[in-house]
Amino acid sequence: MRALRAPRAPQGRIYVIAYVIGSAAYVARPMRPVRTGAYGRHLPRRPVQRRPTMTTRTAEIPGYRYGDEGLARSPLTLAELDLLKQTVLFGDDDVAALAQAADVLEPQTHEILDVWYGYVGAHPHLAAYFSTPDGVLLDDYLARVRERFKQWILDACRRPYDQAWLDYQYEIGLRHTRLKKNQTDHAASVPEIHLRYMVAFIFPITATMRPFLSAGGHSPEQVDAMHTAWFKAVTLHATAWIHPYVPDRF
Repeated sequence: MRALRAPRAPQGRIYVIAYVIGSAAYVARPMRPVRTGAYGRHLPRRPVQRRPTMTTRTAEIPGYRYGDEGLARSPLTLAELDLLKQTVLFGDDDVAALAQAADVLEPQTHEILDVWYGYVGAHPHLAAYFSTPDGVLLDDYLARVRERFKQWILDACRRPYDQAWLDYQYEIGLRHTRLKKNQTDHAASVPEIHLRYMVAFIFPITATMRPFLSAGGHSPEQVDAMHTAWFKAVTLHATAWIHPYVPDRF
């Protein structure tokens, strides 16, 4: 692996967060997928349906509001977003690599969510966020979130980084905090996902994706480019989601 020349330290707390996350996870190796749950039972799997399309499926996704003009405006500005993109070295090559990745991943979103839900189910401290306060797993809640999570994979690869992107990431962030968690799905779950897991989850969401990116028949160099671009995109999304947790220090 070529050594990366460390750029000048970014100014501002949130840019430092993104920089540290990116630097720490760059050397990550693919994780072995975990396919079964362990929170007293398997997490539910959805019936396999091949190649959902973004244009025809989004209206059917419960709680999906990308591009909804009724969403609150993100406090993060486009200029600040551009600085975050610079911080994680996100450029036009990454946009192209993500577009390529979307075509590879679209027919595999069900399998990807099986892996991610298996990973969550294998760790009771994570499954607890989809459960009642006394530990009863909420199947309906999991199913609704799953559909949005599948669409998020495609959005992360295809959506432009514009005001609509900012506003929806702000909405997603709110839905993880006490301000809005459980409201969208009317779930009787715990009131908040702790901030530490919003950051830590960057690694499994990044590492488990490589085998799926490798399934498209591309060269190792192309897979590397797609995986690196995916990692940068996940970091940008997770960073934007943090704002509602620390609005006065963002």
